[in-house]
Amino acid sequence: MAELQEFIDDRPDAREVRKALAVKLVYQGYKYEEIQTILDVSLGSITSWKQAYEEDGISGLRLNHKGKKSYLTAQQREEVLSWLQTKECWELGELEYKLAFEYDVTYESKRSYYDLFDAAGISWKKTTSLNPKADEDAVAAKKKEIETLLARHRQEIEEGKLRVLLLDECHLMWGDLSGYVWGKTDQEIAVRVVNIRDKQTYYGAVDYLEGSLLLKAYNAGNSENTIDYLRYLLDQSPQSKITSFFGDGASYHRSHLVQNFLGEVNQDLSQEEWKIHCVRFAPNCPSQNPIEDIWLQAKTWVRRFCALIPSFSHLKWMFEWFIRHTTFDFATLQMYGAFSEIKY
Repeated sequence: MAELQEFIDDRPDAREVRKALAVKLVYQGYKYEEIQTILDVSLGSITSWKQAYEEDGISGLRLNHKGKKSYLTAQQREEVLSWLQTKECWELGELEYKLAFEYDVTYESKRSYYDLFDAAGISWKKTTSLNPKADEDAVAAKKKEIETLLARHRQEIEEGKLRVLLLDECHLMWGDLSGYVWGKTDQEIAVRVVNIRDKQTYYGAVDYLEGSLLLKAYNAGNSENTIDYLRYLLDQSPQSKITSFFGDGASYHRSHLVQNFLGEVNQDLSQEEWKIHCVRFAPNCPSQNPIEDIWLQAKTWVRRFCALIPSFSHLKWMFEWFIRHTTFDFATLQMYGAFSEIKY
């Protein structure tokens, strides 16, 4: 240990110091992952430096030491890039292991591994949720059903006699404010959040033809509030019948209270004359509902101002302002067919 410290003290080259320091930290009991974070080096480099020190002593840490090579031949690089196409998801350690044990190559900088990922068309990204219970056949069948329904009523929709609304709830939490900003590298950027669990529930319905969203705040999602929101939609559409497509999972969307309300509103009317017709999407597949993209865009927008929002009430105000003053034009808003506002 003293030998390593003496080498660190005497060496002016930062690259040699980093090697020696990594080995020293290993012997001091630090985990490889901790050293990786502290020194910003790859796990494979730590392993190779430790091995070089154990085999050749201090000389194994010098820059002119001939240890493992630090490059791939053109053929080897193509082999690695082909290998990286065999899976959808990778860990950095898998690539380090592949290069170290099959090609005897260890890079000192993680940037070299990232460059290989980039050349293979692989980028660092956030995972998205996928419900394994989703039935692809049921989703496809429901999409066909909706397309057929809307096509059959195209003239009514484009004349404004039938309003198509895609409905869902959104739960805005104070913790949603946390996001990414530009700041000084050596400083943590803190956003004042008293309680990340503070929550506001919103019911929303995006107009399939106009791209506007009808928003109303509630204390929770339940049958009573669902009925109140449906009444609100009827009040906002006095000259139109409504076909509303619900989100895919909430049990209160199909509760007896909601069914009884629909029965009262549509009482003594034929199905073609119903004031409001509610259709549920196939279960366990939120991507069927374009309103999900709107909730995401609204939350992304308020995060841009995270350093300027002092309270949860201000966060709610900004979220609501964005929703009410934006006309949405996502490609997914035409996923069930393209419609235009036309006077026949």
